[in-house]
Amino acid sequence: MQRFADAEVALGRAADVEKAAQARSGWYARYLWVFAAGQLILVPIAVLWHGFASAMAFGLANTFLVTGLSVYAARQRVVRRGFGVKHGVMVGSWGTGFALAVTLGNTVFVNNPAFAAVAALGCALPLATGARLEMRRPS
Repeated sequence: MQRFADAEVALGRAADVEKAAQARSGWYARYLWVFAAGQLILVPIAVLWHGFASAMAFGLANTFLVTGLSVYAARQRVVRRGFGVKHGVMVGSWGTGFALAVTLGNTVFVNNPAFAAVAALGCALPLATGARLEMRRPS
């Protein structure tokens, strides 16, 4: 009988932890919104600027963005179930779009501001979509 009571208590604690993770996981939507906004600056830098100044500006901006977001993510107390997979899909889809944008922007659409604007929006779109879906997720 005691084993059943212990199991019931353990399941209750697990349910409480899951509920807390659900309630406090709004931080990920904010993370994705900031990452999406960063693309509106970083992609045009990567596509339109050339040379040492571009590399320095891009490197510094990207370093500040990634460092800030990493510190913010590391400070979060809870992560809900399935977070790793979702984050992997988000980063993977962004990375694919970013690589495609930079490649096309430096080979086919060289010095094309219209392409840079569309590419920036295209790189921000998966992140903004993920943030929107995260905000709409039922608690």
